[in-house]
Amino acid sequence: MAAADPLGDLVAALQRLPGIGARSAERLAFHILREPRAYAAELAQAILDVKDKVTHCGTCFNLTERDPCGICADPRRDRAEIWVLEQPKDVIALEATGLVRGVYHVLLGHIAPLEGIGPEHLTIDPLITRVRAGGVREIVLALNPTLEGDGTALYLAEQLGKRGVKVSRLA
Repeated sequence: MAAADPLGDLVAALQRLPGIGARSAERLAFHILREPRAYAAELAQAILDVKDKVTHCGTCFNLTERDPCGICADPRRDRAEIWVLEQPKDVIALEATGLVRGVYHVLLGHIAPLEGIGPEHLTIDPLITRVRAGGVREIVLALNPTLEGDGTALYLAEQLGKRGVKVSRLA
């Protein structure tokens, strides 16, 4: 039986995070090792808390600790204007501008046929259900300007255009 290697295990676990290579994982592991035990416990608890307490809003699919999220529950928001985004991090970026008065819908990705991701893998059906329910004046497609983002925008424009709602795209 091999001996346990806690430091090696930590480096390996950190290296599985996106954008963290072997050197960065080592630096992070040694940083954690230098910090007091309370820091490690706080970090571990924060990771467990986010896994246990954060979920997707049942309306817009943004990340939240309560359902509906604070944005969907805000009576000052214009529900007739829905901003469609790829990821929850995009909501954070747009909210920082203070320009959006409407509500959001997070697709949780984009259409990527080469990766086996089709419209059925995204939250497109719930978006169409929101539009069908009525009261939606405009859909603003604020998707990333990539090949996949553009393809997703074209698909959504076609699907939503059939439902008599104005569809626009962020420049």
